Amino acid sequence: MLDAPTNAAGSMPGAASGGFRPGAAPGLGVLLAVVRRRRLPLIATILLVPLVAWLALGRMTPRYSAAATVLYEPNAFSVRELQSILRVDPTTEAVMSSQAEIVRGLTIAERVADQLHLAENPEFDAVLRKPGLLQKGLKQVSAWLDKDKAAPAAADPEEARSAVALAVRDATSVAIAKSSRVLEITFTSEDRRLAAAAANLIAALYIRDQLDVKFAAVRHATDWLETRVAELRRDVRTAEERVAAYRASRGLAKGVQAGLNTEQVSRLSADLTQARNEMAQVQARLDSARGKTGAAAQAAIAPSVTLLRSQQELLGAQLQSMLARQGPRHPESLALKSQYAEASRSVGAEIARVVSAAAAELRADRERVSSLEAALRSATATQDTNDQAQVPLNALERDSEASRTLLQSVLERVQQTVQQNAIETPDARLISAATPPSQPSFPRAVPLLAAASVFGLFFGLLLAYLLELADATFRSGQDVRDLLGLPCFALVPEIPRRALRRYRIGDYIAYKPLSPFAEQLRALRAGLWLGVGAGGAVRPQIIAVTAARPAEGKTTVALALARAAALAGERVALVDCDIREPGLGRLMVSEGNLGLVDCLLGHAALSDVVRHDRLTNMDFIPAGAAEIHSLGLLMSDAMTDILLALRETYDLVLLDAPPAFAMADARILARLSDATLLCLRWRSTPRNVVRDALDLLDHAHAHLIGVVLTRVDVRAHLRSGFADAEVYHPRYGGYARP
Repeated sequence: MLDAPTNAAGSMPGAASGGFRPGAAPGLGVLLAVVRRRRLPLIATILLVPLVAWLALGRMTPRYSAAATVLYEPNAFSVRELQSILRVDPTTEAVMSSQAEIVRGLTIAERVADQLHLAENPEFDAVLRKPGLLQKGLKQVSAWLDKDKAAPAAADPEEARSAVALAVRDATSVAIAKSSRVLEITFTSEDRRLAAAAANLIAALYIRDQLDVKFAAVRHATDWLETRVAELRRDVRTAEERVAAYRASRGLAKGVQAGLNTEQVSRLSADLTQARNEMAQVQARLDSARGKTGAAAQAAIAPSVTLLRSQQELLGAQLQSMLARQGPRHPESLALKSQYAEASRSVGAEIARVVSAAAAELRADRERVSSLEAALRSATATQDTNDQAQVPLNALERDSEASRTLLQSVLERVQQTVQQNAIETPDARLISAATPPSQPSFPRAVPLLAAASVFGLFFGLLLAYLLELADATFRSGQDVRDLLGLPCFALVPEIPRRALRRYRIGDYIAYKPLSPFAEQLRALRAGLWLGVGAGGAVRPQIIAVTAARPAEGKTTVALALARAAALAGERVALVDCDIREPGLGRLMVSEGNLGLVDCLLGHAALSDVVRHDRLTNMDFIPAGAAEIHSLGLLMSDAMTDILLALRETYDLVLLDAPPAFAMADARILARLSDATLLCLRWRSTPRNVVRDALDLLDHAHAHLIGVVLTRVDVRAHLRSGFADAEVYHPRYGGYARP
């Protein structure tokens, strides 16, 4: 039956001209056409969303945010300068995050709430806040449900104070400037002055706490150092008492005596060595004088002996010379002998004297050596005793000295701590104080309205897209061709009441033969004439005009088509076959007259029921008397005879059939007709209903010749972007006039 079958899903095989279907790849023109068709919901959404946002902004309580900027700059540690008691780690991201959490801590929040009396502010105390309508309703429902329960106890003051502190903390935010040590403390409140005051107070409390913590640490360190000083003083005093007691018990002099003993032993050892050397020298001289040594040694006994011996040797040499020359009896020889003998006695006497002196000196040296040896033995014994006693003493003195050194170090640290307490500074300082903001931070009207406008635009586009997808109707002739595989002969416009004026809808084509309405009916007639007959086929003479469901405009189309054909000079008959819901008699003002039913029942002849149109040369047959058994009448031989008679008399016979989806009469009339014309209401008739109606007609072996779209909104269709909307363009005003 159908020229082009549809797919199982019911979607169009290809992209419609100006339409949009899932699975297609729409171009920009198609998308713009969709926007044009759905411009009303799109514009409504674009306007409504910002309007709702604007109304919501008007009902929102504005909140102001004030920010104070603090620089966290901990004191650097230096061993050459006074350093902070509080040692801090290098400033890292973790350290800055910890400082931010300290600022947002409940300790500072409670102090801010107390100093600014925020417990009396309804913004931070939920008990004082006025409940809204929803809260009131929930409270009433809760009270009604709990009416048998005991009254709730009064709120705990500590819990209320904690709740206010939590609200203050929630209103506080701390941001860390990127790659810096700057903390931006922001406080949000409905009162802009309160926001600035709270932000400045939080910054001041944070800085003050930094200094207070340092002072507390300094005080703690000072107390501990003073306690330590007292303990070290007691330790030093105890150590000194132990040293003194040990010295007293061992009879040791303090300090110098140990050094004197050692020096005395050293000096005695040196004197003893020297005395022994001198005694050895004297012994050597004595031995030389006694002749126990060689001649060379004896010559060096004493200078006087050496001189006398030189004189003796000189006299001896002269004596020998004289004896050799004069003889022993010569008086000079005798005189020299006498002198030589005297010189020998002098040498002997001198040697005796030297030996006696050396012996005396040797005895003295021996006595001195003996004395020094005795003294050295006594000093060595004393030193050994002192050395044994000095070992414990040295340990006691070292302990005492260590205690004194530690005490001195702690005393110096105490002085540094006292000075540090005087010059200590906080690790943070205020860079810029918060000022009352002039504009609320929430809601931000301009950004929110801009966002709402953008959201409205995208939501409108989404809505247009969804509406386009959800539109399961026929919006153009292309939809009919793509989805049903049938030709669309015409798009019959809906005539507004203002354009009708005093005319009836069925009479409009006769009074306005050049209107677009009349032109579309002529296009329909031309389509019926051109749509079949190619290849020698007979053009349809009897055409059933039906619809998928009621209120599709089939009766109006049938009447207008009949009058258009009659005005073109054809012999036309219009038969109202919608027996149970006749509409032709109302349009032609012929209710109550004899009609088709009367002829089928044999109560009247065909010539008795044929009426003549008052505006054209068209003939029509009303439905006549109502009959519930219309199906049997239409299936009777009388109906066949009537159609044969009409075929012989008229060029075109139009049967106004009932809707095909729910009425079996339409299928009988479609089977009796040469062709069937289906009327679909533009953008109203569902596709699934049309498909079911087509299945029923196909089962009846009806020859469905084509489709006509009825009640088309000209202006809306002209803006839709479909190709067949061109027929309504103002450029064709010279051809069609209203």
